Amino acid sequence: MPTFAYEALNAAGKPQKGSIEASTSDEAIQRIKSQGYFPTSVREQKVKKGAGGADAGKKKKGKAAESNKKSASFTMPFTKVKPKHLTLFTRQLSTLQDAGLPLLRSLQILESQMKPGLLKNVLVEVTEDVEGGSSLSDAFGKHPRAFDTLYVKMVNAGEIGGVLDIILQRLSEFMEKSQRLKRRIKGAMVYPIAVVVFAILIVVFIMWFIVPKFEAIFADFGVALPKITTMLIETSRWVAGNTPGQSVPGAFFVFGALICVPIIWKLVRKAGPGKAITDTILFWVPVLGTLIRKSTIARFTRTLGTLISAGVPILEAVTITGETSGNYVFEKALRNVHDSIREGETFAGPLRESKTCDAIVVNMIDVGEETGEMDTMLMKIADNYDEEVDVAVGALVSLLEPVMVVVIGVMVGTIVVAMFLPLVAMIESLQGGGV
Repeated sequence: MPTFAYEALNAAGKPQKGSIEASTSDEAIQRIKSQGYFPTSVREQKVKKGAGGADAGKKKKGKAAESNKKSASFTMPFTKVKPKHLTLFTRQLSTLQDAGLPLLRSLQILESQMKPGLLKNVLVEVTEDVEGGSSLSDAFGKHPRAFDTLYVKMVNAGEIGGVLDIILQRLSEFMEKSQRLKRRIKGAMVYPIAVVVFAILIVVFIMWFIVPKFEAIFADFGVALPKITTMLIETSRWVAGNTPGQSVPGAFFVFGALICVPIIWKLVRKAGPGKAITDTILFWVPVLGTLIRKSTIARFTRTLGTLISAGVPILEAVTITGETSGNYVFEKALRNVHDSIREGETFAGPLRESKTCDAIVVNMIDVGEETGEMDTMLMKIADNYDEEVDVAVGALVSLLEPVMVVVIGVMVGTIVVAMFLPLVAMIESLQGGGV
């Protein structure tokens, strides 16, 4: 009996290939349709002896699976998907879902056009899980390095409500606004950090190469050195590694500190007590604390408003918001809010007692509770505080600029005075001798 090779689409719109035995091409088409496929191409082929259609189909599927695995690239075990890549993927997936494309086909399209990396590897596994019958949220939940709890819960809510395309659109908008806020804050801090680093490098250069030349001049003339000059010369010797018994130049410790301090800071904040202590201290630092407070309010209100509008239960939404707030002070306050709501009390009450938010924030949330428009109120608060964060960032930069000028001026001025005081004494002694 002749064997026909066919190409078809399954119920999900996924392309299928295989072969089937039939007397005629019409019979082959009928048999393909009876399997639930829609044939797009059917042609007779010659089959080698001992090679059945089913075996050929299995081999093809095996090769496809093998090539799919080979397409996955190696990634470091502790890396995470970059937020901008995840945001772009979410926006594209929402567009494809809004266009009415089947979910599996949408994932296959996005996976095929994705550049090699962690996200592509994850999408390969997610596509296989969805094809195997798993829900999208369950498939996402297996990959916390790519999809956090907030992401998975919102997708789950979209699946339950049958509005996955709308939820994905809201999620992409939420991620875009969050990234925009982070970029503004990081961009504002680049200039002050760069100025401080370059100032330290210049001072190290002066200490290592310039001050020793002056020290040699002072030694030749035998001038009595002021205390400030002596201290500067001792510091210079330590920086250059010229102190008796010193094996490593102090400049290496300075450079090491520039690298190690940020790493140690991150390690300390990863520990529970360390994060609690640092967050509490930073929260009450003048100017910087205001910026942290406003940016955290913008983040947690947008997160909570997005979850509530997606249909996530309020208690679960508050828990997720606390876990993703990024600040211990607000996480603690939201735990109290969670307990209050569970006991049948208000949202605004414990938030007011925590004194983490301005009065206007608490009042707007209170109004949202009374009117049943909590998600709308939270979004309005987030939009308002996004603008206030811009003002706070500008105020911080405006304050840092004169402070940095004064600090750098004091450092350079101290060095200049310490170097020129002995020169003045030398000139005075020479003039006195001449007279």
